[in-house]
Amino acid sequence: MTDREGSRWRRGRTALAAFVVVTALAAGGVWFSQASERASAVDAAPKTSAVQDVKSDGQPTAGLPGVRDCGIGEPEIKPRVITLTCADAGMVATAITWDRYDSEEAEGKGVVQVEKTAAGVGTDAGYRATFRLYGAKEVDGARAFTGLEVTYDGSTPLGDTTEMYNLA
Repeated sequence: MTDREGSRWRRGRTALAAFVVVTALAAGGVWFSQASERASAVDAAPKTSAVQDVKSDGQPTAGLPGVRDCGIGEPEIKPRVITLTCADAGMVATAITWDRYDSEEAEGKGVVQVEKTAAGVGTDAGYRATFRLYGAKEVDGARAFTGLEVTYDGSTPLGDTTEMYNLA
């Protein structure tokens, strides 16, 4: 190996090392610059009623069935928030006001909040909807609704005008 070949080899190694360092710094800079974006995404994410500490309106229950958020916990009468996709909480029914709530069915209106990752779009979105609870029965010693029908008033997150959810 001549001096020229050795010099070329050292220059190649130096260039490669410089490339690796610059790439690592650029990747780290992008990661750190998105830290506040990642933190704000967590803050903006829909939350379950347990996290938001949103409780029922305090009306006497008179044996009315409730809703078990994601099928766990004590049934909540007239919940204002119901998690629709329990695996990631990417879709949550919020701001629910109940027009009718009895021992067999309940009907109300509210908004389905969808995180951008659940909707497959670039921004979080909200969709006006009507909610119908049904299928009241004994679940783990308490009366609870087992089904939820969501009917969208206009545009929809998944393309269906009506969606059914199992609450048991």
